[in-house]
Amino acid sequence: MFFSGDPSTRKRVALGGRSTKENDRQKLLEQTRLERERRSWLRKQTSAATKIQKFYRGRRDVEAAHIQTREQFYRNYGKHCEKVDSTCFCPDSAFLRQLLFFFNANNVGDFKILVEVCRFLQQYLQEQGNFESLFSGMDYFSRKALVDYRVKQLAYTCIQAVYKNRCKFKNQLSTSFKECSQPVVLLLDTAASLIKPNLPWVCKTIEYLLQRNIFANFREIVLIVQESIKTASCSEFSYPLERLLGLMIPHTGHMPCSCPIVDPRWSFSSQLLTIPFLWQLFPHLKEVFVTQGYGKHYVNQMALCMKSHTGVLPKDISPEFPGYACLLGNTLETAVVVLAQADCSFEMATDLATILTQLLEALACQKKYNQENKESSISDEGAIADDDFMGTILNKDLEQQIIHTITSGFLLQLINVLFGWMLHARSLNHEQTDERLVVAVDAACAFLHVALDTFSLDQILIVLAYRTELVPVLWNFIKWCHENDKWPSLTEHSQYLGGEAPGWLLPLSVFCPVFKLMLMLTDNEEFYEHEKPLPLEDVRCLVVILRQALWQLLWVLPVLNQVKAAKNLSNNRNHSEMLQHKVIMEASQLLSQLLDWNSRRQFIPPSIFHADGINETFIAQAMLENTRADDILRQAPFLIPFTSRVKIFTSQLASHRQRQGSQSLFTRNRFRIRRDHILEDAYNQMNKCSEEDLRGLIRVTFINEFGVEEAGIDGGGIFKDFMENITRAAFDCQYGLFKESSDHLLYPNPGSGLIHEQHLQFFHFLGTLLGKAMYEGVLVDIPFATFFLSKLKQKHNYLNDLPSLDPELYRHLIFLKNYKGNLSELELYFVIVNNEYGELREEELVPNGKDQRVTNENAIAFVRLVANQRLNLQIRQQSVHFLRGFHQLIRKEWVDMFNEHELQLLISGSLESLDVDDLRDNTNYAGGYHKCLGVLLGNG
Repeated sequence: MFFSGDPSTRKRVALGGRSTKENDRQKLLEQTRLERERRSWLRKQTSAATKIQKFYRGRRDVEAAHIQTREQFYRNYGKHCEKVDSTCFCPDSAFLRQLLFFFNANNVGDFKILVEVCRFLQQYLQEQGNFESLFSGMDYFSRKALVDYRVKQLAYTCIQAVYKNRCKFKNQLSTSFKECSQPVVLLLDTAASLIKPNLPWVCKTIEYLLQRNIFANFREIVLIVQESIKTASCSEFSYPLERLLGLMIPHTGHMPCSCPIVDPRWSFSSQLLTIPFLWQLFPHLKEVFVTQGYGKHYVNQMALCMKSHTGVLPKDISPEFPGYACLLGNTLETAVVVLAQADCSFEMATDLATILTQLLEALACQKKYNQENKESSISDEGAIADDDFMGTILNKDLEQQIIHTITSGFLLQLINVLFGWMLHARSLNHEQTDERLVVAVDAACAFLHVALDTFSLDQILIVLAYRTELVPVLWNFIKWCHENDKWPSLTEHSQYLGGEAPGWLLPLSVFCPVFKLMLMLTDNEEFYEHEKPLPLEDVRCLVVILRQALWQLLWVLPVLNQVKAAKNLSNNRNHSEMLQHKVIMEASQLLSQLLDWNSRRQFIPPSIFHADGINETFIAQAMLENTRADDILRQAPFLIPFTSRVKIFTSQLASHRQRQGSQSLFTRNRFRIRRDHILEDAYNQMNKCSEEDLRGLIRVTFINEFGVEEAGIDGGGIFKDFMENITRAAFDCQYGLFKESSDHLLYPNPGSGLIHEQHLQFFHFLGTLLGKAMYEGVLVDIPFATFFLSKLKQKHNYLNDLPSLDPELYRHLIFLKNYKGNLSELELYFVIVNNEYGELREEELVPNGKDQRVTNENAIAFVRLVANQRLNLQIRQQSVHFLRGFHQLIRKEWVDMFNEHELQLLISGSLESLDVDDLRDNTNYAGGYHKCLGVLLGNG
């Protein structure tokens, strides 16, 4: 067949290799699918349109029925209920049926009708005293279902009328309610009258209200008016609603009440206790809540639902009023009263402690999160003002409510209930209930640990130390566990500790800061003679416990934690790690304090403070940075013997000098010092030196009174002579920079600025001078006061440091601290008088201190403030500048290796007399001399 020229007859070939029939089949299937989806969409559209039409048609029908029933109601009973009498409320009457059917809270006319109905009911109640016969007639039980339905609908309608008109009546709600004719008062009073305890339908009515989450409505009613309510008129506003709530909270679902247990999300605790300062609005409700035992039910309810407050508590009112913080404040206020009741159980106290611990933890986490964000913002954008930081900051009044409630009564009541059964027991034995004791310690310490971590207030510590028996009770428990190996039982039963954390972590985290505060306010006679706050034998035991705990945390546990982390075996590490960090810090500070007490007057061997695992290998490792031994040296240096620490210090100092010497091999500083102007010349020439120059070699040439250089080459001896002479001159009290205590110990002169205009620059120079002496290993005869040596360690001084400054003032403060009479009669105020060179200057210890009288309640605070003023504040500027100069050569971590008494030894050497026998035994004899001859010469 030949080609005809018509291309249409040409056979079509699919270049893709598939048949055209297959392509047509795929296209057909796709078209079918699209058509099917289009038809489905049309059906849904038609169905939706039908539903909308039915809804609006039904809504129009209902609205028409409402209008028709309302008009019929007007004809039968009057537009203002002028035809209403008592027969209108009987079961056979259509009055309530019609009213409840057409009532619309947003309709002004309907609202007025309901108010008139409530007015009639209140008048009837005053005359007859009971609603039962009004609603049910002569036989309630024969018409029970109908009566119950109408009553609960009427009560709910009254509350809804107030709820839906809460914004409209905001101003009215905040005005006086002495007249009971106010609409809101009538509505709330009627609802309250319908649920009185003696009425047969009360449980059914409250069950109906609870099923409709009525507490959420109450929450909105309170919140919408809270801003406009003043404290003075709170009770006037709150009484109707307060009375209504007071009738509802007894219905807890327990016998004889038949109400169901409500969902925690819509409960009284969740919806209303999360309103800030609730009990200021409802003082009478608080009394009902705590005195009639209902608080116990709600505490148990919160204990079950607060394991995770997320999803249980309603949305926060505002960032500064988080729900858990408001719940914490209100719960604390009720807890004080609940714990004070004679029938308060041990279980109730532990439940309260558990709830409050969880709420405090949420608050602590928020505070830490805000602080981290603030620090991050500062590091990223530089310094910012507090007002510019947009973090969530807790309302100051709310925070003060929480703190005040904790310190004013809660701590005392909690400790009494948890430990009341053993307060008078000075020792524990196997006959006592171990588990009960462990639970009490765990609950109390968990709450106190989180409270101290959240607020860091000395006020809490003072209450624990001086108003409760926590210290003796907790110490007896710690000692008992230590002697009987009971720590594992605390780990097993603890709800706060997790994993394999040591049982002593939680008790020590609380005991250490409280006992540390007590030592700060303890005088020497109390501690050494009266053996308070603990017997000295118990202090010895405490030292052993703290020493072992620190060794475990710093040396043993880090290895175990690394193994567990590698195997992913650790659980609840956040609590454990946080506790470990806190116990390391607190135990180290407490052990350091006890070492200071032992240094003043030795009552236990110094070796008791030393860890058992210290050997030459450990010392060698401690000389290297970033090792575990170096970490112990930094955090708990007293675990290492003093001689070993001196060895480490001299080794590190020599290494530092060697590095500095290699860097400045050809740079030497030569001082020309006139002997009769040694202080001025040294000051002028040392101030010109950089830090690098100061660390290098300094050669000294003395100029005599004729202006001629003294003969001699400074190979080290002349420099030592220079250091001895310059320190003797600079620290001379006649120069006016330092003063001498009654024990002839030196400390900065608080009035140095009156003598030298540039006194702070001189203190910087003196700090550099002392640092250079220590850096070069030159001993100088400068006996410093202990409280000033504390400043070299950047430590705070306390009452027991005051005798080294002013023994007379110390005796007066101890008298005030132990005074048993009425301190207010002494006419003392929070002021202190400074006398510098005849100039008297009065200084307030607190704002408006001249108007604040010293009383028995604030005497401890006064004693602390006076001691702080004398020991810290009045020499703060001088100490800061001295320290800056000192740190130019001596690093802070070197100083922290020693306590104040050890620092004095490093500065001046030992004050003990020369041991001739020791010198004889360690002398190398030569040139015809021998030991026997040495003995003869010594005896001669």
